[in-house]
Amino acid sequence: MNYFLNLPINSINDEIKQLNKNLNTMIAAENPILYAAAEQLFSAGGKRIRPTIIFLISKFINSNNQISTEQKRLAEITEIIHTASLVHDDIIDDCDKRRGITTVHNMFNTKVAVLAGDFLFAQSSWYLANLNNLNVVKTISKIITDFAEGEVQQGIKLFDSEISVAEYIEKSFYKTASLMACSCKATIMLNNNNNNIQNDFYLYGKHLGLAFQIIDDILDVKGTLYDLGKSPGSDLKNGNLTAPLILALNQEPDIKKMIDREFQLKPDTNETIKKIKNTNAIQKAQDLAEEHIQLAIHIVKKKYPEKQKKNLLLIAYYVLSRIN
Repeated sequence: MNYFLNLPINSINDEIKQLNKNLNTMIAAENPILYAAAEQLFSAGGKRIRPTIIFLISKFINSNNQISTEQKRLAEITEIIHTASLVHDDIIDDCDKRRGITTVHNMFNTKVAVLAGDFLFAQSSWYLANLNNLNVVKTISKIITDFAEGEVQQGIKLFDSEISVAEYIEKSFYKTASLMACSCKATIMLNNNNNNIQNDFYLYGKHLGLAFQIIDDILDVKGTLYDLGKSPGSDLKNGNLTAPLILALNQEPDIKKMIDREFQLKPDTNETIKKIKNTNAIQKAQDLAEEHIQLAIHIVKKKYPEKQKKNLLLIAYYVLSRIN
């Protein structure tokens, strides 16, 4: 299965290839177990959507259509932070597979996996400090704080059938959208001539990130093992109640009974997915994702020249098209 981003954007192919090479160098560790655990994370591939967005914004704002060395390094740092968050997510959710490959805590053990995630966060912080840009350090450092906030919010709302869409969106911001928003803003910060558009691209990244998470959550209900690289319904089994389920609760009251017993009965997860599909909740969740995509598109369309914004619009449409 190909998990890499499949977009007709040839202008950054070389940068993506170089990024993949650099990531393995950047996670080098003297301890062979720690290195093997970290390498396992990157060997699973990924969509590389975050670096892609950084590269596209860099080319968009640089007058010579180039990506600076610092912006390339920021893309690598962002991907390391994202990957570190995944290994901790997999431990908390006890996932067996990630992108079709055995998760680190299952291949090694939980202690090694926790240390591997911590190691990646530490490596990203070291490379971040070496950018020698205090404002960028402050902006990107907030992402790690937000990850922790998101995990705590998710943890206290597990199997809570009273969770609102607003609470779900807030948690999704901390766990997913903050990384996109802050990395977009930091990309602008690394170009000293564009301080006045930092907030535009923060919001662009925020809305892309929220839409991306909502679509991921739809796919957890609608997708297959082949599509997801893990079993469908993983979020439900772990008590992580997402947009499709929240929006289906009023139409299918029996779902609440299965939530209250924490999907303990063997048929509960599949039965819940079936009931969600019998409502219009998936379409309503997709409409919610589209609202955020349209907000991201509006920011770009409103202020920036037609020729320059094509790829920024294309990546927004890609996020939405993953559901089809």
